Amino acid sequence: MPAVTDQQKSTRIGWWGVGIVLTATAIRIHNAFAYPLHFGFDAPANWDYIQHLLSSWRLPRPNEGWSTAHPPFFYYVSALLGRVIAGDKQTITIAVRVFSSLVGLAAAGCAVVWVRRVDPGRALRAVIAAALILFLPAHLYMSAMLGEEILSSALISIVVLGVALDLASEEGWGLSVPLVAGLGVVAGFGFLTKLTGVLVMVAACLAWAIAGWKRGAIRDAAVRILLFGSVATVIGGWPYVLNFVQYGYFYPQNLSVHEIMFTMPPGERFATDYLRFPLATFTDPQVLSPDLLHSVWGTTYTTLWYDGHRVMLPRSAPPVENTGTLLLLLGLLPTMAFAIGFTRGVKRALRDPGGADTVFVALVVLTIAGYVMFTWNNPWYATVKASYLLGAAVPFGVYSSEVLADWLTAGNALRRGVVGVLLGALLLGSASVFTVGLVFTKREGPGFEWPRVDPSRHYERVQKTSSAGAALELEP
Repeated sequence: MPAVTDQQKSTRIGWWGVGIVLTATAIRIHNAFAYPLHFGFDAPANWDYIQHLLSSWRLPRPNEGWSTAHPPFFYYVSALLGRVIAGDKQTITIAVRVFSSLVGLAAAGCAVVWVRRVDPGRALRAVIAAALILFLPAHLYMSAMLGEEILSSALISIVVLGVALDLASEEGWGLSVPLVAGLGVVAGFGFLTKLTGVLVMVAACLAWAIAGWKRGAIRDAAVRILLFGSVATVIGGWPYVLNFVQYGYFYPQNLSVHEIMFTMPPGERFATDYLRFPLATFTDPQVLSPDLLHSVWGTTYTTLWYDGHRVMLPRSAPPVENTGTLLLLLGLLPTMAFAIGFTRGVKRALRDPGGADTVFVALVVLTIAGYVMFTWNNPWYATVKASYLLGAAVPFGVYSSEVLADWLTAGNALRRGVVGVLLGALLLGSASVFTVGLVFTKREGPGFEWPRVDPSRHYERVQKTSSAGAALELEP
């Protein structure tokens, strides 16, 4: 038989990529229709916010409802879509889910664009980058929900890709000034969608500042920073300024409408919560496991590669727990690949501070730092979830695929085969488990009934820290 040429291999891999994208899209559309109407993180409250905007465009007060403290872009877009289709609650909810899911595919697309830019000879790496994001359990189950996480991740992904392309140009800057302003628009909408949108704004400005210093083009960098930052701030910052003017805080926290959260365990955080990674992460992968309540990263891992909160899967049954153990063990492969790839990215950023790795590394570091700050100030199991890290989807896909592609194409055949089987099992398992109704059917409500704790410790902690800037509720 004639040998298979490199072109033929590339074509076959490309078709595999097309199949992966179509499958991931089909799963998301199916889940948009099949996932129960009121399920998902804050779904009933998010609908109340949208329903309010269906009857009035007035921006609600932060303490008017559970979700009304959130930045409003997702809710206004959802209400606009609802007014256009003029359907009932179910129709509008499904339409918003489909819209959000399709927009969410942009995160994988941005990772592919970058991989093809820096590694054009390896189609396999581009397919891996897309697959890791599209079949990441956290991305899959969040796509089925009525919430802003996936839209936020997509907008952040577009911005970080744009900045990377600007920095990667071999001659000068890669983007024109109008395109930099356009990135500011996208970043502004990201900031207007979720507070974490500010992280990519900071990462971009930091990367441009370093590049300007390194290249001796401080003036050009300053123009980019001022244009991008001002456009993004004007578009996305006004709700935060409005909150400060009207209520005395930029971002509301500890509002009375959220006081039920103060009864959630563990109720307090310790530095050791960020150092423990117990065996229960794999053997008892659910967020109320006693060993996980004081393990931020263990809990986060169970919600990245599985459904630790049981918002989509049944709460408790041996098949559910055993499946979780399997997927979480398989998830170690891309997690280790990301750690190695990220380390390579840090080294490249140190060698070439003005390069694109700087913005990727900055976004990852800022995302993790913001997550640590958030979980420290909100010490409840419900606030520990990997969906808050989805803004770093592009660096995750880029760095993980770099290492996995190496493992799949270099070394002895046995190692390549083992890596291929494990990665394939992870992607197939994730796609199967997180297709609603295919493997598991959820019959009880979403999430868990938690053992309530005394909220007085939290109130005491807030009172002690309020003078240092904790955001307390002020009645409008």
